[in-house]
Amino acid sequence: MHLTIPPFLLGLATAAAIQPRQSSPAPHSMGFIGCSMAENVAQGYTSLALSAKMWPPYGTNGLVVQSWTNTKSSSWQLFDRQVAKYGGSKPTEVWVMVCIFQNPGATYEEVKTMINNAREHAAPGAKIYVTGQPVYPDNPSSCFLAGASGPQATVDLAKRAGADAELNVTYPGEFKLMKGEVQDGCHANAAGQKSLGRQALDFWG
Repeated sequence: MHLTIPPFLLGLATAAAIQPRQSSPAPHSMGFIGCSMAENVAQGYTSLALSAKMWPPYGTNGLVVQSWTNTKSSSWQLFDRQVAKYGGSKPTEVWVMVCIFQNPGATYEEVKTMINNAREHAAPGAKIYVTGQPVYPDNPSSCFLAGASGPQATVDLAKRAGADAELNVTYPGEFKLMKGEVQDGCHANAAGQKSLGRQALDFWG
């Protein structure tokens, strides 16, 4: 018995055969800077992601904006040690989280300096993302470290940077934590880390 394959099926098979395969992101090709809130996101993301492109947490607790404005600071030395740990290849993507303490907060000029320093420590032409620290929609004044209006202030700074054509950075959206996802008013608990990880997956895959 001779089977004849309809021409349209042959066409579909041929098209499928010549489709280029999408390559997976290189491991550890996405670095990040920020504070413990960024570590919460990284912890959640690395536990959920199908690829290992983002760095796992690397000890950035307490490293608010001012920690990253001097390109030779101990914070950037910590970042550079991560680069060396992963073979010396500078990341092709860097996520910048704007983190603050209530006092002194942060200025837009400081945020711009932080972003420019990220470019200096990343691969040439690296993609830069910028976000604020998480906000708390059902308890806006939750985070005592940043102050009642602090989390939203970081989001506003990140949005401003994303709209600044000279900086050429991407603002993907805001991270959110709900009451049941917070352990101390600011930081994510285990459920919150997974929630932040899912949000990060929505932002950059």
